[in-house]
Amino acid sequence: MSSPEHLPRLFVPQDAAGGPAEVGTSCLLSPAQARYLGTVMRKKAGDSVRVFNAGMGEWLASLGEIRKDRGSLTLTERLRAPCPQPDLVLAFALLKRDATDMVLRMGTELGVTRFLPIITERTNTHRTNPERLATIAAEASEQCERLDIPTIAEPCPLASLLGAWPEDARLFTAMERAEDRGVSVRHTLRDARAGDGLLIGPEGGFSDTECRTLLARPAITPISLGPLVLRADTAVAAGLALMGDGLRSAQD
Repeated sequence: MSSPEHLPRLFVPQDAAGGPAEVGTSCLLSPAQARYLGTVMRKKAGDSVRVFNAGMGEWLASLGEIRKDRGSLTLTERLRAPCPQPDLVLAFALLKRDATDMVLRMGTELGVTRFLPIITERTNTHRTNPERLATIAAEASEQCERLDIPTIAEPCPLASLLGAWPEDARLFTAMERAEDRGVSVRHTLRDARAGDGLLIGPEGGFSDTECRTLLARPAITPISLGPLVLRADTAVAAGLALMGDGLRSAQD
């Protein structure tokens, strides 16, 4: 048998298991997973794979009978126990499809637990494909070896996000040319703690009206991502890397 780290790794929802996660528990594969394992990977009954979810952790599993669009597996050995992920929220202005896909992939790999897409004055698209985004997040989780799948909210206006933001959590907000707006930046993303969020605006940045609205909210904590003007998806990656470092430091 291949060493476990080289085996295919699949997310199995908690309700796909026929009981508590223990040796001998059976799990059903989705049609897409059955096709992937049987047709693409050429796996057959008795072959091993890795499966995971936040509740059961990660397990080695043996494939049962696998057909074109259905199959099952049996848990054989626990590889990793469940490990809660620090709550990391990313609110971001929707971008064009490929850029939004990239934000989902990078954000999942960098530890985002909740994605909150927002609509701003300069947002150039207002629609998403929830099924597509969920698939991207699941595939990214499989690839990067995290145990949970982030949640993805329906897009909402910036004002709705601000109205619903909890009073006891900070929303670190990247603002272009903060000094030109008279904004004092006193914190960095390494000050972040679990439950805080990162807000990244659209290409072109927030409008002056939106900046004034944001700065009037006590939860908003302006931050800088450096002297250069970044693309929105680049800003997401840079911000999350710094924020993740802060969250890990807080746990140590």
